[in-house]
Amino acid sequence: MSLEWLVAWSWSLDGLRECIATGIQSVRDCDTTAVVTVACLLVLFVWYCYHVGREQPRPYASVNSLMQGADANGLQNGYVYCQSPECVRCAHNEGLNQKLYHNLQEYAKRYSWSGMGRIHKGIREQGRYLNSRPSIQKPEVFFLPDLPTTPYFSRDAQKHDVELLERNFQTILCEFETLYKAFSNCSLPQGWKMNSTPSGEWVTFYLVNQGVCVPRNCRKCPRTYRLLGSLRTCIGNNVFGNACISVLSPGTVITEHYGPTNIRIRCHLGLKTPSGCELVVGGEPQCWAEGRCLLFDDSFLHTAFHEGSAEDGPRVVFMVDLWHPNVAAAERQALDFIFAPGR
Repeated sequence: MSLEWLVAWSWSLDGLRECIATGIQSVRDCDTTAVVTVACLLVLFVWYCYHVGREQPRPYASVNSLMQGADANGLQNGYVYCQSPECVRCAHNEGLNQKLYHNLQEYAKRYSWSGMGRIHKGIREQGRYLNSRPSIQKPEVFFLPDLPTTPYFSRDAQKHDVELLERNFQTILCEFETLYKAFSNCSLPQGWKMNSTPSGEWVTFYLVNQGVCVPRNCRKCPRTYRLLGSLRTCIGNNVFGNACISVLSPGTVITEHYGPTNIRIRCHLGLKTPSGCELVVGGEPQCWAEGRCLLFDDSFLHTAFHEGSAEDGPRVVFMVDLWHPNVAAAERQALDFIFAPGR
């Protein structure tokens, strides 16, 4: 048995030697033109790698700082922009696309380019997308191409989160009513933000503001804040994610404006919805209902108003930003990295 094994082993070695010898002879006999062609291809590949590696200038400013270049006091798209230095929607800069591409490259080096085709395409041609969009839908910061477009979404688009929010309607309402009692003591209690409107008053109480938790406010609404952690599609880790209570007083009109991106859908849970209140997105009007969620794409031109009387009281909704259902999991992870607060 051992003799047969030795013979087989010797035969294997002879075969290996013949294979190596044949390979060496093939290299010696290789045509000069083929060698030159391969060498040229290698030179081109090295040049390409060098070009890609140096095409983004340094040093880089942060995404947030690049978005602060515009005059926040002006009017854009008919919307009065706020003066907050933290607002990603209210300012823009041509250097933003370079920074976004750098962030995408950094993400791909750490993780993978797999599934990044649509994001890469969007960043590469962002200027063309934003400038050539029809006036009905024009996100002002980032447009992800090839997403289905519609002003309103059905409840089934994010069924789990919609049902969870509606089941906790009374919990959120109770915490709002406790908060709202403070308005009897002063004009604008701590934690509330006054927004620009041509008429009336629009105030918001943020739990999450552009991807950043507001601890003092969250402590005042602990059950609502915990609820956010149970939502499967809540955007909580990038600058496009918000969660707040939004209050419109009677006689308030919000000027038509666009949201910053189409990667999210905005969810309004009606807490107090008197008659005479309406939301108009892409020219299509809808009314809120207490205890029910209304989903819409705020990258469409939209407005809201409250035409009721003082006796009707304010219109109140709990607003939370959810992922667009057609943004894939890998894309969500990459977008969280690219648009991380402070990046």
